[in-house]
Amino acid sequence: MTDSITLTGLRVKAHHGVYDFERENGQDFVIDVTVWLDLRKAAASDDVATTIHYGELANEVTEAARHNPVDLIETVAERIAAVVLLHQAAERVQVTVHKPQAPIDVPFTDVAVRIERSRE
Repeated sequence: MTDSITLTGLRVKAHHGVYDFERENGQDFVIDVTVWLDLRKAAASDDVATTIHYGELANEVTEAARHNPVDLIETVAERIAAVVLLHQAAERVQVTVHKPQAPIDVPFTDVAVRIERSRE
């Protein structure tokens, strides 16, 4: 499938991280999601019920990232992918979780993990 919906730059403050200070203070995470689905029915019907509502998807993704702190952004990415794939229309998803304030000792712009998952 080549049709997709992309959400770029979703921002959420969360308390993920290996270090205690990350868990205590929290930090900003930035999330990009692309979900592949067939958009022909939505285009023909002009009915939001025949697609994935991207506003609702943005809320679901940020809620999945905000709660239940974990050590790794890899785990956060998996959690988000699972939430997206709960949508029946979703065939495949790519999730990138950026951690721009990661505790790295050298100057950097961003660190991120990207995963891609498909409906089984």
